[in-house]
Amino acid sequence: MLEHGGQIGQAALRYGIPPEDWLDLSTGINPLGWPVPAIPPECWRRLPEPDDGLAEAACRYYGCGSALAVAGSQAAIQTLPGLRPPCRVGLLAPAYAEHALAWKRGGHHVESLASAEIGAKLDRLDVLVLINPNNPTGELISTEALLAWHRRLMARGGWLVVDEAFMDATPEESLAAHAGAEGLVVLRSLGKFFGLAGARVGFALAWPELLVRLNETLGPWPIAHPARHVARLALADETWQVNERRRLESSSRRLSDLLARYGLPPVGGTGLFQWVKCERALAIRDELAQTGILVRCFDSPFGLRFGLPGGEAEWVRLEQALRGLS
Repeated sequence: MLEHGGQIGQAALRYGIPPEDWLDLSTGINPLGWPVPAIPPECWRRLPEPDDGLAEAACRYYGCGSALAVAGSQAAIQTLPGLRPPCRVGLLAPAYAEHALAWKRGGHHVESLASAEIGAKLDRLDVLVLINPNNPTGELISTEALLAWHRRLMARGGWLVVDEAFMDATPEESLAAHAGAEGLVVLRSLGKFFGLAGARVGFALAWPELLVRLNETLGPWPIAHPARHVARLALADETWQVNERRRLESSSRRLSDLLARYGLPPVGGTGLFQWVKCERALAIRDELAQTGILVRCFDSPFGLRFGLPGGEAEWVRLEQALRGLS
């Protein structure tokens, strides 16, 4: 199993701080997510129904023609490699490591690439997998470049797979509207922007034939009825979405300014996190953890990903910890 953000239980054991006393900034999940209402009792008594309007709500929200609900985008990440015979796969690095692991386990030859290398090396690939904006660096690749790469791949029967888990704060940069084109797969998640990681709801946006194959592979009822109910309501709440994008833009800028003030200027980020390249990443991670603040540490390259604090007390706590760094 790869290391991920969260895992407060492990941090509590390692640093001797009770789980309830931690400030978790390690995941990039919106700490002030969509307000979940009471769930109707029938959601617990009936099996999920695929014609409940969730797919239609997703298509309206993402602006696409077809969408398949999956048990978090992780379900699609793990399943897609099995829908192609072994081939040559390029993946942006550093990036969310589950993609590379899934394609390697599927018997594919995987090559790590920097974004500047993609154009020159694309013609030797069958599949290109990107996270956009990238996790953890926040790098955003333009729609024009992505569509040009898709055309080159598609001319040889290849795929472009774009994981847009952190795209909701900047929907104008999404490829979702183009996802009906053969050879283009866009993955989305309700875990980050909506703060619904526990619901385990994501979507694969792609051409219909691939979605049929993916659906058949995943089998019936991949998402629980209560989670489908909540997801449908959240996707339809346009007022909350508009207001939340404004709030996240302000909060992300505030976090960037705060980190820079204490000698950790971010070099990238999104509406939900900031990325700091730092040779002392491990030491800083441990110093913050000793105060009960968990951030995500990376070692290739060395860096730290800071998620957003929630209420004002959390902002004050983070600033006090940053002020105390050695």
